[in-house]
Amino acid sequence: MPETALKTEPLSKARLRLWLKLLKSVNGIEAEIRRNLRDGHGTTLPRFDVMSALARFPDGLKMSDLSTYLKVSNGNVTGIVDKLAEEGLAVRVAVPGDRRAQLARLTPKGEAAFQDLAHHHETWINDLLDGWAPEDITALSSRLDLVLKRQHHEEGDHAK
Repeated sequence: MPETALKTEPLSKARLRLWLKLLKSVNGIEAEIRRNLRDGHGTTLPRFDVMSALARFPDGLKMSDLSTYLKVSNGNVTGIVDKLAEEGLAVRVAVPGDRRAQLARLTPKGEAAFQDLAHHHETWINDLLDGWAPEDITALSSRLDLVLKRQHHEEGDHAK
């Protein structure tokens, strides 16, 4: 085996172990969030995600833009937005000049419901990550930013 392979193999194994720990951690946190949303609020994570996206864009998002933003199918988003609209938490309105497009946005009732959920969500995350020092949070966050930047760059390469 070449000398360079011996030097890189342990690092590749360490990176693999890191990835598996990250995955296990994220899956565990996500499971807890799903459970809390379901048991404490009678809702789902996909529904929370749709409401969160709409809260970030108070003027609304085209349904197609919403599905792109969340990286899910139009069908998934449509079903959730339809249910939110039935409950008076969101509305769908026609986009001027585009007969086929619709804009989705939260109603005032939906904004209030999301703010309540967002407050609980932040508390759950804070509790789950309790014990992390601020410098550890900053360091890990900056390292993960490097991963995200690389992914974003590679996504751009694939679009060409």
